[in-house]
Amino acid sequence: MTSATLPKTQMINLGLGYPADALLPHSVFEQASQHRFAQGDAYFLQYGDEWGDPSLRAQLADFLTRHYGFAVPQEELLISGGISGGLDIVCNMLAQPGAAAIVEDTTYFASPDIMQSHGLTVVPAPLDSGGLDLAALEALVQRWQPRLVYTIPSHHNPTGVTQSQGRREALIALAERYDFYVVADEVYHLLNYGFPAPPSYSAYVGGGRVISLGTFSKILAPGLRVGWIHARRDVLEFLVTNPTLQSAGGTNPIGASLVSSVLELGLMDQYLGGILDTFGSRAAAMVQSLQAPAFADCEFRVPNGGYFVWLRLPPGMVAEQLEPRAQTYGVTFKPGNIFSVEGRYTDHIRLCFAFNDENQIREGIARLGEAIASMRRG
Repeated sequence: MTSATLPKTQMINLGLGYPADALLPHSVFEQASQHRFAQGDAYFLQYGDEWGDPSLRAQLADFLTRHYGFAVPQEELLISGGISGGLDIVCNMLAQPGAAAIVEDTTYFASPDIMQSHGLTVVPAPLDSGGLDLAALEALVQRWQPRLVYTIPSHHNPTGVTQSQGRREALIALAERYDFYVVADEVYHLLNYGFPAPPSYSAYVGGGRVISLGTFSKILAPGLRVGWIHARRDVLEFLVTNPTLQSAGGTNPIGASLVSSVLELGLMDQYLGGILDTFGSRAAAMVQSLQAPAFADCEFRVPNGGYFVWLRLPPGMVAEQLEPRAQTYGVTFKPGNIFSVEGRYTDHIRLCFAFNDENQIREGIARLGEAIASMRRG
């Protein structure tokens, strides 16, 4: 049976932006649950602290300090419902309806929707080979006077680009000059398979213009919905007055307490080391597979981290036209236009190497190559 005749039940989905169930840390949470319930204290079943579980904030501060290589004080951390929950709080509290928010074009497709749900005007800024194009950004800032500039600085979704330290510092200088906040979505910062990313934007929160958003969704388990906001203390003291936090008593006390136990037991570092090896091998398998002749006139960046490869299709090929053809070959992906505020990048696709194992990745890329060859033939 050829890949073109495989039943749909054997579809290889290269578009999913998360790991498969088999890779999730079931045993880690068995241990964490036993540890937490063995404490004999039911506080985590109660309404929580608006700032988030105090034990988690202390453990998280230690974890980030070790991995970032500089001090991250507990007092500068606010627990959120993942990156999306953190961004929602920031938009709600730091920008009024009608204000402008600048995002990278391309970007994580849900972020503009969150901003627009708060009545913000979302303005796309171009990327170049080093990430956010700061010359173009400054012109947009002068025109729109944004309240927020949202960036994914490390192993960008979907392009895989990582900003240099110099570009990060230049962006912060713009924020100080033009009075806006840099909102850094650092979801992939710790997922390095090659050269490590430059220092996290957390290193710059002291100036008051930087808000770093982090999450356990991509480094532990998406279902936790536990993340954090790192910002200067006075900024957090304003953010924590968010009505939802005040009413709900903090974010996800049960999930937060379990993550606290994961960190306290030393299980986080062990699991993170394992997935770095796994994702690194899967990324290498995808890159190797994309060396096949079928992709000779495609372009992509070799990922040094994160989850994704951003593939430019052969000249004249459109992702949304390729997609149904690819499905007949038993493979699917995310078309590039969904990551663009203005629906651009129709000739790009996003491929994820986190979900599938190496054999599935090789087979999926082979099927994609067959679909591209089929499109060329007409």
